[in-house]
Amino acid sequence: MNALSIPTWIIHVSSVLEWIVAIILVDRYASVTGYKAWRSLSWGMLPSLISAMCACTWHFFDNDPSLNWIVTWQAATTLIGNCTLMAAAWWIYRNAQPQP
Repeated sequence: MNALSIPTWIIHVSSVLEWIVAIILVDRYASVTGYKAWRSLSWGMLPSLISAMCACTWHFFDNDPSLNWIVTWQAATTLIGNCTLMAAAWWIYRNAQPQP
């Protein structure tokens, strides 16, 4: 577990925790305001959370080369997360437009 310094670990872990809090807050915003399109954003944030957890897991095991598949999984979930976040933003924008 010495692949990263303590301050870097603090940043990694706090970033994951912040992302979890952000997902919860976006979901609550959707519930409280009734703007259900915002719920798509909270779902769209999940692949990025998985990506961050992959990075932390790989570093936890000292960047072990036998776990290189985690790096590939992280890259894939980052790509998927970027696409789902883009789709959620489009969905929110589309639903915010006045209907004719």
